[in-house]
Amino acid sequence: MIYYVEDDSNIRDLALIALSAQGLEGRGFESAREFREACSAAQPDLVLLDIMLPEEDGLSILSWIRNSSEMRDVPVMMLTAKGAEYDKVHGLDLGADDYLAKPFGIMELVSRCKALLRRSAMGKPGASGEQADIQVDSVSLSVRDHRAFCGGVELDLTLKEFELLRKLMENPGQAFSRPQLLGDIWDITFVGETRTVDTHIQTLRRKLNDAHAGSGDLIQTVRGVGYRMSGEHS
Repeated sequence: MIYYVEDDSNIRDLALIALSAQGLEGRGFESAREFREACSAAQPDLVLLDIMLPEEDGLSILSWIRNSSEMRDVPVMMLTAKGAEYDKVHGLDLGADDYLAKPFGIMELVSRCKALLRRSAMGKPGASGEQADIQVDSVSLSVRDHRAFCGGVELDLTLKEFELLRKLMENPGQAFSRPQLLGDIWDITFVGETRTVDTHIQTLRRKLNDAHAGSGDLIQTVRGVGYRMSGEHS
């Protein structure tokens, strides 16, 4: 189920009709209040958000989603007339998974929705694909169960944190640039200043250190490049 928060009924209805034609079920809401009430009854698989909304804007709703224990892993795409670079960066840094500026093509919207739903499904416990466990030093991942441990302590990771840690652990010693990680984990090609990757790395380091002192140092900063995982597969 896709939830679309948009106060313009013409845009909202057109998008929902297009999604339905492609076999994707959706519900529309014109305010944050209606959206929150719906989420309390049934959690969506994907959220589409406009920024300019009455009463409460889309960025505020995005922050609420990312700070919610129940909703924080739900993928979010921002759909807005604000196409300026600053607005795109701000949305990504707050936790948006994708950004599409108006006017947008309906088929592009449908394609991006399908891509976000696929990536989200791949990250859920029991998803098909590579199921091997991964261990580097004190950190281990159970890909099948979507669980991570450090020093025997289970880590409470969001979907993107898990995917980022997995990427680094699958390639210990290899340095990845920020644009490379942004593309591989968020499926976003973006040239400019954004702290999306840095913010997630900082959070990962903190969680690793909280579980096992010094483990955060396993994620190393490569000056002028990006980040790498030190150590070797066990």
